[in-house]
Amino acid sequence: MGYELDFGALAGYFGLFLQGVGVTLGLTAIAASLGLALSIGGAAAASRGRRWARIAVLAYVEAIRNTPFIVQMFFIFFALPELGLRLSAIQAAVLAMTVNLTAYSIEILRAGIEAVAPGQREAGAALGIKPVEVFIFVVLPQALANVYPALVSQIVITMLESAVVSTIAVMDLAHVADLIQSRTYRAFETYFVVLVVYLVLSVALRRLFALAGRRLFAGRAG
Repeated sequence: MGYELDFGALAGYFGLFLQGVGVTLGLTAIAASLGLALSIGGAAAASRGRRWARIAVLAYVEAIRNTPFIVQMFFIFFALPELGLRLSAIQAAVLAMTVNLTAYSIEILRAGIEAVAPGQREAGAALGIKPVEVFIFVVLPQALANVYPALVSQIVITMLESAVVSTIAVMDLAHVADLIQSRTYRAFETYFVVLVVYLVLSVALRRLFALAGRRLFAGRAG
């Protein structure tokens, strides 16, 4: 006798699915906010900072980009307590996601900064505007506009990669799926629903960011 689909078996877990979605989106929002803020400073240092700052930032970027995210998270959650820094599962997840997103965003933003015409900075200097103000009000908006799609993609990737935080018992969507599957023994239905939810979240985030980008950066790119 073949396998019979029964999505109705999941009906009683709608609230749990919503909880998982909320945790996943919450982690992504916090990590994206912190990561983008940190990456602006990191990209500025990597592009125009002192030699020691450039070396430090680039070393950090290479270290994070060339090691697995799940190992970074395990290091934060399991290894740091050995040094006296004990974090909750949620705190460790946010820190790991932020550290990872920041490294990738630094390289994206650095490319955007270097794509801005040098004449923009020269014009600011000729007008007597401080270099910091030129960067904040002239260079940075154009750099963000240039690389906005790439930053959006990186945020969505971070959201999808956040599924591994379930391995340290964070009640995100992936962890909720494991829990529901263990209770219902309906693996196909459970993970099919979760796949669809991740797909919907990814498409929705991209469209929301695209709409926001058109309003924020109209006429800025270039």
